[in-house]
Amino acid sequence: MIAFSAMNSTEFPSFTVMNNSTISLFPPLLDKIVNGITILILFITMVSLGCTMELSKIKIHIVKPKGIVIAVLAQYGVMPLSAFLLAKLFQLKDIESVAVLICGCCPGGNLSNIFSLALKGDMNLSIVMTTCSSTLALVMMPLLLYLYCKALIPNTKNAIPYNGIVIALIMTIVPCAIGIFINAKTPRYSKIITKVGLTIMLLASTAVGIIAAMKIGQEVWTLLSPRLISTCTLMPLIGYLLGYILSSLLCLNEECKRTVAMETGCQNIQLCTAVLKVAFPPHVIGSLFLFPFIYLLFQTAEALVFIVIFRCYERMVS
Repeated sequence: MIAFSAMNSTEFPSFTVMNNSTISLFPPLLDKIVNGITILILFITMVSLGCTMELSKIKIHIVKPKGIVIAVLAQYGVMPLSAFLLAKLFQLKDIESVAVLICGCCPGGNLSNIFSLALKGDMNLSIVMTTCSSTLALVMMPLLLYLYCKALIPNTKNAIPYNGIVIALIMTIVPCAIGIFINAKTPRYSKIITKVGLTIMLLASTAVGIIAAMKIGQEVWTLLSPRLISTCTLMPLIGYLLGYILSSLLCLNEECKRTVAMETGCQNIQLCTAVLKVAFPPHVIGSLFLFPFIYLLFQTAEALVFIVIFRCYERMVS
């Protein structure tokens, strides 16, 4: 049996694999300390992102919400449908299909904000979009889960972690508001705070990723089916590409196109984990508790590829 736990406010999950014995990334006490540090790192990161935002530009997106509307349509139109079609294409088992659909119906996560910054996207649109998609998740997640997998989840209402969604909203809005205030009052410190915050985030996420890969890497590839791993590979890629194509067709500028692409392909993995834990007992979901972690790896790796390509292209044309 495999248990998968994650703080609702962070993108760095912790794992416990139980199969007559227990394997965990950290001892229980250290695990709590790591979770606390992770929340602090996320808070610092979001303050750093807030330092790149301006109230005047946020107001423009709210008054003329074309970019927000497109991003919402992409998030709650493209991703759930992609998840559904991939589940059909690869002929996944019912329980595997449910895990994929739950992931597809989740709102965007904070990683999209970081990737948007790395791609020199519109950070004001990115943060506003993350906030909007998380708020809409209170309604859209149960609705979409009901529409796409009502036969497989009898009671979707009780499967939605509303507290987790609210916490995710708070962890986005509050630190960003602090960053916006700093940028407005003392702009000379904004760039320093942004660089320091993102450096801390990069080092911490790299360390956690390496430890996680060392601890559970072998279990992942042996417990999850190749078809499910293929779905993990294609789903974020489809989100990134269709998000960019949709925003191009609707004539957004280049910064907004890159932002919408990241907001579409990046899912809130910790909420996906929470839904899986609430909706199914461990003996039913089994190794699929590892699915969100694999999706996180692929959505991060693919985003990094796009970032490298974009940066190389910038250097070539400059």
